[in-house]
Amino acid sequence: MTSSATPVTRSPFAEPTRRVGGGWIALFATAWLGIWMAQLTPIQLLLPTQVEKVPGLARSMSTAIHAAAGNDWVYAVVAFGIISGIAGACALIAYPLTGALSDRTTSRFGRRRPWILGGTVLFAAALAILGAQDSIVGIGVFWSLAIIGFCVVTASITATISDQVPVNQRGFVSGWISAPQAIGTILGLLLVVVLALTQVVGYLLVAILVVVLVLPFVLTVPDQPLRPELRPRFSLLILLQGFWINPLRHPDFGWTLLGRILVNLGNALGTTLLLYFLQYGLHETADGAQGNLLVLTGIYLVFFIVAALGFGRLSDAIGRRKVFVYVSAYLQALAALLLAFVQDINIAFIAAGLLGFGYGCYMSVDQALATQVLPDAHSRGKDLGIMNIATAVPQAVGPLLGAFIVLWFSTENTSVGVGAAADTATQSSGFAALFVASAIAAVLGGLAMAPIKSVK
Repeated sequence: MTSSATPVTRSPFAEPTRRVGGGWIALFATAWLGIWMAQLTPIQLLLPTQVEKVPGLARSMSTAIHAAAGNDWVYAVVAFGIISGIAGACALIAYPLTGALSDRTTSRFGRRRPWILGGTVLFAAALAILGAQDSIVGIGVFWSLAIIGFCVVTASITATISDQVPVNQRGFVSGWISAPQAIGTILGLLLVVVLALTQVVGYLLVAILVVVLVLPFVLTVPDQPLRPELRPRFSLLILLQGFWINPLRHPDFGWTLLGRILVNLGNALGTTLLLYFLQYGLHETADGAQGNLLVLTGIYLVFFIVAALGFGRLSDAIGRRKVFVYVSAYLQALAALLLAFVQDINIAFIAAGLLGFGYGCYMSVDQALATQVLPDAHSRGKDLGIMNIATAVPQAVGPLLGAFIVLWFSTENTSVGVGAAADTATQSSGFAALFVASAIAAVLGGLAMAPIKSVK
């Protein structure tokens, strides 16, 4: 291992002071590329398509939904949302639990590495099996297991930032969580769509890639072991109590957590149903929708990467975080409002750029900010696990909430008329309400940063 990929401090609880080098960052970014590809390719394309193909989907849904909506396309949206919501409930438990257990792990391989490896294996295995499922129950079970694996690996690898990266470098390093997110999304979509991969092969490919891309970080980057005598006391009561961090005693942590929940919910509402928006809001063919989803994702990618890496470094240089979070949240809101009130594919391309720019800036700077408001150096993994809930759970619950927003406002507007024109207006109003909700959540998330005092 080269010295540029090194740094661990003498005490696992001390604040790191030695800057990480290019080797460390390259391995870190490569791992995140595999992680994001394996999570976001299913969310954006494989999972919605798989749900739509379930035999007898309409019969398996509530007849009340059918009577209210009167549109078969709603079934797929709602079913996808329910599956994502169940997975979100699993993430709610998996994130802080993994963080708390990794804080106490005394393996000779370090505190984090065993959990990174175990989470990766579970994630990949669940994805490989998921590809063969053709029932709602099977899809729900194995997607939930995949999300648990995702939470285990991301909770552990995120904690390495607080363990090994000094404060004045965290904005830039956090950008290398964000940039691979965009690259992983577009690369996964390209592999599946351009190569015309089947459902089974698509899932198997991302499962293999996550293992291949995470392993170099696990095998190469050192992880300071925790001596047994330094291990924090552990019991079920202590574990449960640790999940509650009093926002009155630690207000900056509380406001950061709330802001994260709201901004990530806004992003989830604005992005996770895009394939359905293209098909049923803009009335494109299935092939046309998949093609335009690739274009939208590509635009998003370019702006996301520029913002994530550029503003993360700039935030480190000037020592300020909050102003970047404000601007990023409001740019996401503007993008969502464009989609709500001007439902046109060309406007969608503009919105994708704004959304990528805003969310890329947010992801890098807010991750750095989060590491600076942690209550206790002895519980970084657990506390960052709680912070990660505010990223993963909104992304998982967003499709469920979004599906019901679309359903509700589509139902409310069935009196527009009859025939194809009525159906078009009904679907458009449902998606308009979805994007307005996205904008509101993003704006409130930005405002939640104002009371934070310990970080500028």
